[in-house]
Order: sequence, then C-alpha cells, then structure tokens
Amino acid sequence: MEQEADSTVLITGGAGFLGSHATLVLLEAGRSVVVLDDFSNSRPEALRRVAALAGLDGWTATAPGQWRAGPSTGVSLQVVTGDVRRVGDLEAAFAQAPIGAVLHFAGLKAVAESVRQPLRYWQVNVGGSLRLLEAMTAHGCRTLVFSSSATLYGLCEQVPISESAPVQPINPYGSTKAAVERLLADAAASEPGWRIACLRYFNPVGAHPSGRIGEDPSGLPNNLFPLVSQVAVGRLPQLQVYGCDWPTADGTGIRDYIHVMDLAEGHRAALALLEQESPQFLTLNLGSGRGHSVLELVRAFEAASGRPVPWQAAPRRPGDSAVSIADASAAQRRLDWRASRSLDECCRDGWAWQQANPHGYGD
Repeated sequence: MEQEADSTVLITGGAGFLGSHATLVLLEAGRSVVVLDDFSNSRPEALRRVAALAGLDGWTATAPGQWRAGPSTGVSLQVVTGDVRRVGDLEAAFAQAPIGAVLHFAGLKAVAESVRQPLRYWQVNVGGSLRLLEAMTAHGCRTLVFSSSATLYGLCEQVPISESAPVQPINPYGSTKAAVERLLADAAASEPGWRIACLRYFNPVGAHPSGRIGEDPSGLPNNLFPLVSQVAVGRLPQLQVYGCDWPTADGTGIRDYIHVMDLAEGHRAALALLEQESPQFLTLNLGSGRGHSVLELVRAFEAASGRPVPWQAAPRRPGDSAVSIADASAAQRRLDWRASRSLDECCRDGWAWQQANPHGYGD
C-alpha cells in the first residue's frame, strides 16, 4: 500500500547542518518543504541559501518569524520560527500546508554538554519528540524519519557495528536518542499505519560542494571536523588530539566519516521507501563502512586546503573508543543507498565552505 509521495514534508531543525542539506535534497527532488526551527544553533541565512541553490525565488516576510519562498520550479519552501516543544509552534507549522511526512532533526547534540546539562537534553530531545508525535497524531500524519545516532551503541566491542549491536549509551545524549527510538517503537506498536525509520548515523562531515551551506556551530565546535576546519582557516591555533596511544596504526582513534550529502540522500531514500512500502518500523545505520584515523583526517584536510593543521596530543577522553565503523549493509540492501563520497571529497567540500565562510553564516 503506497502513500501519497507528492505531499509537503515538514523538517524540524531544517536550518541546521544536517537539516539544511536534507531540505535542499528534498527540494531538488521536487518536494515542497515546511521548516520548523528555533534558530538557537542555526541561522535563517542557511535557508535563504538553500532556496537559492534550489532555484526558488520571492523570499518575502509574511509574518513575524515566517518566510515563504515563491516557487519558480513548482515547489515551495516555507519557514516557521518555533520550538518543537511548543504546541502552538507545531500547529503553526502544520497549518502551512497538508503535511504528509516529517523529517525530525531538531534537538541538542553535544555529548559533553549533555553530561553537564542532562535535564535540558531530556527535555529538548525527548520532550520535543513527544510533542511532535502528538501533533502528527492530531493531524493524521504517520510517516517519520528520525535523526538518530550511533552514539547509542556506546562502547561496542564488535566492529563494524550492525543494527543488532546492543543499545548501551554511556552519556545523556545517547540515552535521549535511545529513549526517542523506544518512544517511536511504542507509538508504532500502538496502532496500525505508522511508517517510521530511525537512521543511526556515524560522523557527518563535509559540506555542499558549492561552498554555500555547511556546518556553522555556535561557539567552540564539539566535533572533530569543524575543529580541523577552523584551525586550517586560522580561527583556532591548534587541534587537540585526544588519545595518541590507541591500539591503531598511528595511535589515534578511527572513526567512520560520512559526507553530509550522502547522509541527506540517505534520508531521501528512507522517506521514499516508507512512502512506497507498507507501514513499518525500520532501523538502519548510515555510514561509509570505512574507517579513518584522526591523523588521516588531518592529513587529508591539509592536502585539500594547502594549509597546515597544527595539533597537540591530549589525554584520552572518558567514553572514547579505539575504533567505530558502521556496518551499513542493511541500508544498502533496503534503501539501494550507499555512501559514495571519499574522505578527500569530504575535506575538499568542507574546505570550500570554510574558506568561503571563515566565520560561518556570520560573514
């Protein structure tokens, strides 16, 4: 039983790093989009650039905190400023157009911050997801792609990591992702008709190849790739490499880096599968299936940028592991999708963004 696939898609957190690329990919696929974002860790400029890249024009203020892009290609992008935890903001988003599906990116995502502020992470990530599910139920929308994370696997001993690995998060951020997955599974089991995909991805990096949209974290970045980028462009003096004594070839940790465009295309493929097949609950890893050490990433970025990336060894951080690589074979089989872009392409595109926007969207 297929679902209508030309309906408007609601994307929560659609102005963020992952959400903005997914918004662009869906617009380019001919889907109209409503974005709900509170811009606490993103900027409206990202969506203005997404609209331009997608060939949309006619951006005009229609109400305080709302914009509409006039469709020049048969699709539209509408933006509602709001918090996914607020019923009124969700109602405003659902009022923009008949919503057939939701891509849920909105949430907090810094591991160290989650340790310091666990209640805030539970309130935003779990509480916001609960409010969203309630709004979807009220509006008869039963199709959802959830932005989950490989963080919920914790310290997994078997590599590559498959979806059958134990869910054993070791920090509040991972715990909230696991809790939302449990919430979604309970909702799917409570009544027929739910189409849900939980996409557990590994380390999103890179940027759109145009250099127009990319990662613009507020304050000091929490992830390795934007730290490397900011050292190369001169915003930071050097990189701290946490742990140079791991049992790996060069002593630094090995991670699975996936280009953000591959990730966005994986969301599009997951949405298409949910709409084409019968109602189901699906859990898939999104990763490249390849591992690269921290120093391999540093050298690749130096080659792409032509700039040195000075680094200093630092002690291991609690909760880190030597190797984390995805087994993404299930996504390849079910979605007919695979990560196709190399680490060199990740660094090339990431540098194009950072060089053109040394201070992010603030430029």
